Amino acid sequence: MKTVSLADGTRVPVLGQGTWMMGEQAGQRQQEIAALQAGLDLGLRLIDTAEMYADGEAERLVGEAIAGRRDEVFLVSKAYPQNASRARLRHACEASCQRLRTDHLDLYLLHWRGSVPLAETVEAMEALVASGLIARWGVSNLDTDDMVELEQVGGPACMTDQILYNLARRGPEFDLIPWLGRRSIPVMAYSPVEQGRLLGHKVLGRIASEHGVSAAQVALAWLLRRPGVLAIPKAASLAHVRDNRAAMDLELTEDAIAVLERHFPAPIRRQPLEMI
Repeated sequence: MKTVSLADGTRVPVLGQGTWMMGEQAGQRQQEIAALQAGLDLGLRLIDTAEMYADGEAERLVGEAIAGRRDEVFLVSKAYPQNASRARLRHACEASCQRLRTDHLDLYLLHWRGSVPLAETVEAMEALVASGLIARWGVSNLDTDDMVELEQVGGPACMTDQILYNLARRGPEFDLIPWLGRRSIPVMAYSPVEQGRLLGHKVLGRIASEHGVSAAQVALAWLLRRPGVLAIPKAASLAHVRDNRAAMDLELTEDAIAVLERHFPAPIRRQPLEMI
């Protein structure tokens, strides 16, 4: 499994498992658990979740899926911005750990920026590291100006910025991704197939047919070939997780890459960071 290095030297798989919109349907619970477990079997040991997802049910689902296998998992969760204060972050983190059936998180992220000053969030995160409740911390949905401020208020220990990034959302390539790259901060790309909307694109379909793979594999392979990027697609079924894993082994031809670059061009000016 190809890996990417965090700023502290920790290596994590470039392909992980996302859980956004999982844990929402009781009838799908066992299928979703089986998919997460199959992903672990296939080496997708980074699992990303958040206290927001299904009001904590996604964390409970992950906790059930990794029972007895916690040591295999690089476990990531995220805190609401209103909980990212000195007074509230520890309680939020402890609640996430309880739902996840673990005594620590490998990586804890600020989900997006709110009214709590970044300096206070950094202080609260570092306190969690010192206590052993989390091993490291990072952020999500922070644009370049936010990251500059974060660095200025004492955030050089930030391990990642989890952002919306895929073929159709290449805006971060203009300034944010280069800024992160200069500081060895990897990008964690969420919605790497645009919540499935990329799958119906004719160009992706044609390239997929030429390679004998799925459109999702093409979109993921394009993303995974980029340095300093890891992707966290959701896979709620065994077939889906196997399809995602197969993208790791797909080598797009230079012609295919050129076609994708024409139809999904890189940005030529700064664009505000998008969120979904």
